[in-house]
Amino acid sequence: MKKIVVIPGDGIGREVTESAVKVLKKIDEKFKIGLEFEFKDAGGTAYDKFGEPLPEDTLTACKNADAVLFGAVGGKKWDNIEVNLRPEKALFGLRKGLGLFANLRPVKVYESLIDGSPLKPELVKGADLLIVRELVGGIYFGDRCESEIHNGVERAWDLENYSVPEVERITKLAFETAKIRAGKVTSVDKANVLSTSRLWRRVTGEVAKNYPEVELNHLYVDNCAMQLALNPKQFDVIVTGNLFGDILSDEAAVIAGSIGMMPSASIGELTSLFEPIHGSAPDIAGQGIANPMGTILSAAMLLRYSLKEEDAAKTIESAVEKLLDEGYRTPDLYSDGFKKVGTDETTEIICRYIG
Repeated sequence: MKKIVVIPGDGIGREVTESAVKVLKKIDEKFKIGLEFEFKDAGGTAYDKFGEPLPEDTLTACKNADAVLFGAVGGKKWDNIEVNLRPEKALFGLRKGLGLFANLRPVKVYESLIDGSPLKPELVKGADLLIVRELVGGIYFGDRCESEIHNGVERAWDLENYSVPEVERITKLAFETAKIRAGKVTSVDKANVLSTSRLWRRVTGEVAKNYPEVELNHLYVDNCAMQLALNPKQFDVIVTGNLFGDILSDEAAVIAGSIGMMPSASIGELTSLFEPIHGSAPDIAGQGIANPMGTILSAAMLLRYSLKEEDAAKTIESAVEKLLDEGYRTPDLYSDGFKKVGTDETTEIICRYIG
């Protein structure tokens, strides 16, 4: 059996994770993987029940699972509670507790949704890239000072640092991932200015020697940001540090035209976590109109990266693409001439296409 811990979280999280579980159960019928689901609370829902956003019971269950499927956390309801009890702390706690060191965010432009991209169709048609972001190092986790007096004036500072093992770990993952994609890695840094980037570039080059079948090139982060807007089709796997990855992954997400379609994976030392990149959207929760496809595609990533079930993952992705090609649209994607469907109907159609 393969144990999947499901954390619906807050807002539309319950609806979209429910959809993804239905799809996974359909996949299990087809591929006989042996999936077992356990539901746990985190975020604002957990705070309401237990007085904390990440109960120890939830974290323990995740550590013992083969993978974690996560919905979304947060909402205005919890805006005024103590900072250390905010729903978002659940995600930070999971990252630390599970050793989630890499975030994988695929950006695929579906031909049937190409008009939703802010870029010209000829620039984005066929774009299919993956950003691999280092998640537990760099300036976000370095030493910092909120305020100090230096030479008679107040200043604040944050320390950017990376170790060789941290860079080796994330770049090896990028190269291994490129091997099952188009075989190209673009490493992004600021080596013309930053010492950490020069170490990053040197270590990446050393790791590349073990992957002669994968092409490596380097870009400065500012040039990469420009190239994502000018020619996103040139990229296969982009690997970069925490700060640069945070910015570039959000830029890249816009290319595809809808945040509701975007899945992600956070790869861990103990287990890995899979979630859509959208928020909890409490304003539409319970209305049956949330787009579940980002979570369903996150479930496909779960099959691919945690369970090594590539055929099952591709089956989900093909079913989603077929739904879009057949003209079905959730409200966030809808325009005149298409067939509007809600959360449940979208899920039912995808399950039907899985067969």
